[in-house]
Amino acid sequence: MSSVEEKTVCVTGASGYIASWIVKLLLLRGYTVKASVRDPNYPRKTEHLLGLEANLLEEGSFDSAIDGCQGVFHTASPFYHDVKDPQAELLDPAVKGTINVLSSCLKTSSVKRVVLTSSIAAVAFNGIPRTPETIVDESWFADPGYCRAAKLWYVLSKTLNDLQLVSINPAMVIGPLLQPMLNTSAAEVLSLVKGAQTFPNATFGWVNVKDVANAHIQAFENPEANGRYCLVERVAHYSEVKAESLGVEFVPLEVSIKETVESLQDKGFLGF
Repeated sequence: MSSVEEKTVCVTGASGYIASWIVKLLLLRGYTVKASVRDPNYPRKTEHLLGLEANLLEEGSFDSAIDGCQGVFHTASPFYHDVKDPQAELLDPAVKGTINVLSSCLKTSSVKRVVLTSSIAAVAFNGIPRTPETIVDESWFADPGYCRAAKLWYVLSKTLNDLQLVSINPAMVIGPLLQPMLNTSAAEVLSLVKGAQTFPNATFGWVNVKDVANAHIQAFENPEANGRYCLVERVAHYSEVKAESLGVEFVPLEVSIKETVESLQDKGFLGF
């Protein structure tokens, strides 16, 4: 997608769990990264990395971050379970935030591709019973009415902003943390390790954060990438086949869990 001379991209929400890995891998590949963040303490200027403040709900806030970029990785969107006002805390940032980012993209002729961080949540939650024989793939779309009735607010936020771009739809993302704060999916592993909750009698899709970050970059660099890519290392069917067309080789679940626990211990979230 980008030539050696033209490797400037924007990553929104750059201080987040997945975005931190996208930024790291982009820098290792020689890209110049304009990182949009809300945190005023984010590094403002290092080699090939420029930090810029932006607000998802403020129209035009991303103009300077996106101007002159060949690609945009839109990862910024809140993810947590304990919400008091779903509309203000999850839905507006996900939907209006994406619209504001895309509006900024349309103001510059340099942007050639936008890669959106979505979720398997935007695929699977539609009220259709899922049995071991059920194959969930990119042709599925979550039903907003079902999500509202079940109060699946995060799922609804991802369903409403799953636009027709190159969209990466990972399952539960785990693996080592680069950011200092504890993110929601790593907190789930931490809770299980500490014994705060029992293991649920249910299946779930898991994928390593490094695979998710790499898939974003492959989706930008591969000119044939299009539509949605479900990323699930362990419980994937046709979605895994499609994701592998990007050149993604998944980190095994056992390794992902081990890396997550080691990272939680290194960052002081575990007391042993």
